[in-house]
Amino acid sequence: MASTTAQKKMLILKSSNGDEFEIEESIAVQSITIKNMVEDDYTIIPLPNVDTQTLIKITEYMMKHAVEKTDTNEEEIENFDKEFVNGKSYRDLFQLVSAANYLDIKGLLDLLCQSIADRIKNKSANAVRKIFNITSDYSTEEEEEKVRVEDEIDHSTD
Repeated sequence: MASTTAQKKMLILKSSNGDEFEIEESIAVQSITIKNMVEDDYTIIPLPNVDTQTLIKITEYMMKHAVEKTDTNEEEIENFDKEFVNGKSYRDLFQLVSAANYLDIKGLLDLLCQSIADRIKNKSANAVRKIFNITSDYSTEEEEEKVRVEDEIDHSTD
């Protein structure tokens, strides 16, 4: 009788800091970027756009989401997702978004973007500019005020 436990193929993910993490291939291929590298016979996966701390968080997410969703664990995964984004700074969220985009992990990218959207909902334009570190497009305060007044007039005629 053949053994029912197959050898799990392991990969090494290497962060931009040079730290290496061993992870099961079946978990890591949630990332399309990693999946493509595995198809090209990589076993050591260099991730120059992902620092160590971000990679730790992403592998934690992938390990939790590698478990097949069932009715019994769906609530557990939803709670994990809420906790995963809860309390993270905008800076941390933006780093995770950048890494999730680079790694092409759609579920994680959706979760992070929704979290950011929920946080900026009902904030003023100035508050959103500050969060995203966007400097004003206007050369003077007078120019900005003129556009703001025109915008208010346009909205009052709707």
